[in-house]
Amino acid sequence: IEDSPHEECGIVAVASASQPVSSLAFFGLYALQHRGQEAAGIAVSNGKTLHVHKDEGLVSQVFSPATLDPMVGDLAIGHTRYSTTGAPGARNAQPFVIETLHGPIGVAHNGNLVNAPALRQELLTNGAGLSSSSDTEVMALQLAGADGDSWEERLANAMKQWEGAYSLVVLTADRILAARDPWGFRPLSIGRLSDGHVIASETGALMTVGCTHLREVEPGEIVTLTTALARTRGVLEPHSPGARCTFEHIYFSRPDAVWDGLSVHQVRQRLGAALAEEHPADVDVVIPVPDSSTPAAIGYAAALGVPYNEGFVKNRYIGRTFIEPTDALRKMGVSMKFNTLRDNIDGKRVAVIDDSIVRGNTSGPLLRLIRQAGAKEVHLRITCPPITNPCYMGVDMGTHDELIAHHLSVEEIREHIGADTLGFLSLETMMAALGRTDGYCNACFTGEYPIAIDGIRSKQDFEGALG
Repeated sequence: IEDSPHEECGIVAVASASQPVSSLAFFGLYALQHRGQEAAGIAVSNGKTLHVHKDEGLVSQVFSPATLDPMVGDLAIGHTRYSTTGAPGARNAQPFVIETLHGPIGVAHNGNLVNAPALRQELLTNGAGLSSSSDTEVMALQLAGADGDSWEERLANAMKQWEGAYSLVVLTADRILAARDPWGFRPLSIGRLSDGHVIASETGALMTVGCTHLREVEPGEIVTLTTALARTRGVLEPHSPGARCTFEHIYFSRPDAVWDGLSVHQVRQRLGAALAEEHPADVDVVIPVPDSSTPAAIGYAAALGVPYNEGFVKNRYIGRTFIEPTDALRKMGVSMKFNTLRDNIDGKRVAVIDDSIVRGNTSGPLLRLIRQAGAKEVHLRITCPPITNPCYMGVDMGTHDELIAHHLSVEEIREHIGADTLGFLSLETMMAALGRTDGYCNACFTGEYPIAIDGIRSKQDFEGALG
């Protein structure tokens, strides 16, 4: 929902000698649309040059047969964007394609470098010109100037300078490189085609394009793809126990994703069951806020022995639009995105299951919709702990000032949003539901960051330099 942390980026890379790589990249991005709705782009190599097409909008808005048909080659990378570093805008759309001394490269990235401002200033001091406010462009220019006799060596040397979260794909004239930071913050998986390979942010995208899922790209690893071959190289020693983003399981990933060997759908059901044990409610029906909370609501209802039903109808196409709503429609807020199913709610005590409360702007209007549909009581249950700290690793949760749980207690939040009761899953119970004791980043709940954070690192950091 809009009050939840916004989707981060989705990336895909395709190597195939016989299949149309631009079309495969398109359908891979289509499966990753939930990870970003601001902009999309694809770059294709024909063995000599790179052809890129990118723009603001949804994947289906940016691409058509007329734009994809001329993009002929054996290698492609793609990106769908939600801004985490660098404000929204066409100039920040990815992939970034530049000419270098060693030939053209395209770079698409998911994550956030905490030292990007310092790296950016270093580039500017050395006379480099920058056209965007994205840390991905900084990474591309650093890669272009890195030492090494091959792109693998240059990427390995560039990675030693990057601090933070990154899963990225790099397109050159004759190969694709994929890499993941040594903490493993953001997901990245590789799948096998009949005559090549695909790399994507989520395993669901691999299945969409007909892949057999092989494995994750390991933290600190570089994977090289040509048309039929895949080679791997360990570059940076993985940090132990690692720092995977817990929100991939709670909110970001599609339920058909498998990450860290775990089914996201099954994890969410376990989160719901754990929430029922920790914060039961005497209710007549359990409903989710679609879509990421649906498995959790199923788990919550089953654990309580209470009927599960749908209470909201979600407009899944509300996304990005180029048509501005009228002032009256804008004031309706969540009513543009959700309608209620009155027959499932009227006269009942309702438990509403949601994944998170971030800024606190949407939960109140949602609960009012439930009450207007005739609910006698409304009990809100959240499948994670209160979010009290910003994320600097590629998730736009806002600043401390914007996070409602940073300022208000659980009881104060309950009163603010108008719930009869409110329960958050505890950190310990959440991790038990994951079946993990460590290896995950929970800094947004605890304030304990795996990487030192020097000052605020928001997505607007670079905007002042670009006007």
